[in-house]
Amino acid sequence: MTSRIQSATPGEQQGEQATGQAPYPTAAGTVSGLQNGRAGRASLDELHETARRIAANVERVLVGKPDVIRIALVTLLAEGHLLVEDVPGVGKTSLAKALARSIDCTVSRIQFTPDLLPSDVTGVSIYNRQSGDFEFRPGPVFANIVVGDEINRASPKTQSALLECMEEHQVTVDTSTYHLEEPFMVIATQNPIEMEGTYALPEAQRDRFTARVSIGYPDQQAELAMVDEHAGHNPLADLEPVSDRESVQRLIETVRSVHMSPEVRRYAVDLVSATRQAPEIRLGASPRATLQLVRAARAQAALSGREFVVPDDLHTVAIPVLAHRMVLTTEAHAARRSATDVVRAILHRVPVPQGSSGTNHR
Repeated sequence: MTSRIQSATPGEQQGEQATGQAPYPTAAGTVSGLQNGRAGRASLDELHETARRIAANVERVLVGKPDVIRIALVTLLAEGHLLVEDVPGVGKTSLAKALARSIDCTVSRIQFTPDLLPSDVTGVSIYNRQSGDFEFRPGPVFANIVVGDEINRASPKTQSALLECMEEHQVTVDTSTYHLEEPFMVIATQNPIEMEGTYALPEAQRDRFTARVSIGYPDQQAELAMVDEHAGHNPLADLEPVSDRESVQRLIETVRSVHMSPEVRRYAVDLVSATRQAPEIRLGASPRATLQLVRAARAQAALSGREFVVPDDLHTVAIPVLAHRMVLTTEAHAARRSATDVVRAILHRVPVPQGSSGTNHR
């Protein structure tokens, strides 16, 4: 492997924000319906406590961004992939690394550059002169959590190397297929496409990311704390795991069993269908987006201590899950309408199911 591919080791990069409090209360919910489930599934109490510990760990590096951290946890529990998009220096890589290091599992980091090759990501077959056979050397994508730094600085050819990995959790090289270990999550960072030396991610690539978040600048209090406490110290260097791969896999099993009523499922389909009919949108969300919206809503419900999904769970995750998948019309761009604005309008326009079991009343 080339020097552009690195493992995420402590002290590799300066942390960019200061410490803070976890965005979750200490006490877990009282829901007990999932606690006596089949083997391999965690209780909602255990899920809530583990999520609280991970969030507190991440906030040691990224302060004042509980909503961003929560979406990152939702994406992890929904078996998805996270795209972090923002300007340089606001903590994109720090968020990705802090989440990865909070879980005791295999982690790798890829620094995407214009000359990075697909084989640098997936691996390559090398001829062994002693045995006379080709041997497969796995690339950095063979890890539980893969941190892709500045993914949109690589060419579309290299970006496409992740398509099969992210969707099917496998890699095909020279007609041989290699399966990736579960759980598998890609946390990619990217700079705005207006910045020099970047390539816009293709629609097929964006569609494989469950959610996209923007961190934004910290408030003055958080930035002052960063200067006071971390100007000469890297908080990532002291970050220790607070969970492990097996525990996360059990939490994922719990999220899979969260109930979603037929009315709420129909509401999720109606929201995604509305993106395909909105006049401001040239390309709406795909059926894959519907599946990931449902999975994210289940994770959001579990983090809220419930064993069932309500419409508010869909509202919470709709913008991170749907906005980055849509292509706006030229007229919408001229009117300075963003995909986020369009999703908000759809949430207000599509009727919320009323009076059904497991839904709220709005």
